[in-house]
Amino acid sequence: MDGDRTEAEVGDFLRSRRARIRPEEVGLPAHGRRRVPGLRREEVAQLAGVSVDYYIRLEQGRGAHVSDAVLDAVARVLRLDDTEHAYLRAVARPARRRASPVAASRVRPGVQALLDGMERSPAFVVDHRMNVLAWNALADALSGYGRMTPAERNVPRQLFLDPGARELYPEWAAVASSAVAHLRLGAGRYADDAELCALIGELSVKSEDFRRLWADHEVRECSYGVKRVRHPVAGLLTLPYETLTVPSQPDQTLVVYTPERGSETEERLALLGSWAGV
Repeated sequence: MDGDRTEAEVGDFLRSRRARIRPEEVGLPAHGRRRVPGLRREEVAQLAGVSVDYYIRLEQGRGAHVSDAVLDAVARVLRLDDTEHAYLRAVARPARRRASPVAASRVRPGVQALLDGMERSPAFVVDHRMNVLAWNALADALSGYGRMTPAERNVPRQLFLDPGARELYPEWAAVASSAVAHLRLGAGRYADDAELCALIGELSVKSEDFRRLWADHEVRECSYGVKRVRHPVAGLLTLPYETLTVPSQPDQTLVVYTPERGSETEERLALLGSWAGV
């Protein structure tokens, strides 16, 4: 991201967090006309123990040398969770962000062997741009990664640009929101990643839903959860998932679907695997 975009990220994020807090929630009087929802900049500064001018500079993206103590105080006032707090530190001080990684387009053979050994669980590896880099046979039977082009094997691109995504995910809105929040987290960590910026730009141009969700400035790790998938052969599947970071490639994440033992989903996955010759 260039400097202007970085400044906008900081300001937009802080304004979005201010807007969700009512004055009475932090002990301030709620009376009086307010031009914006939530807390005013002056109120955030007062509660954080900094000058109004200092906080305004921070919200304008001019806080490159802001201290941890100040960011911690602002995070406390705005009730940021740990992920939002880390994101604020990243976008407020771009000089301290991690350099954009040289993304590995392949996983190590040992990681692929690990995937292949998970015969009962669909499993795959994504990078920080949410590109699917590798998968096992059951994940291929479930999602068809082997039939996709590399560009199509991108989670947010599939969610927002594939017309069949809403049929595939009965709870599409929740899945899409989670993916965008995770993508924004990566964008905060790697502001200079040209490929990631290009992906965000492409989705912003082509998808109104993506633009709306991106404007919410939600940031969230997708470390575990449950997805429901309506597969054309296996039917409706309820798929809990867990994620693990690949130690040798910290920007690669192993995603494993873990269906409950003895569940209908486990039985349907087994039938899907047999049908696909897994």
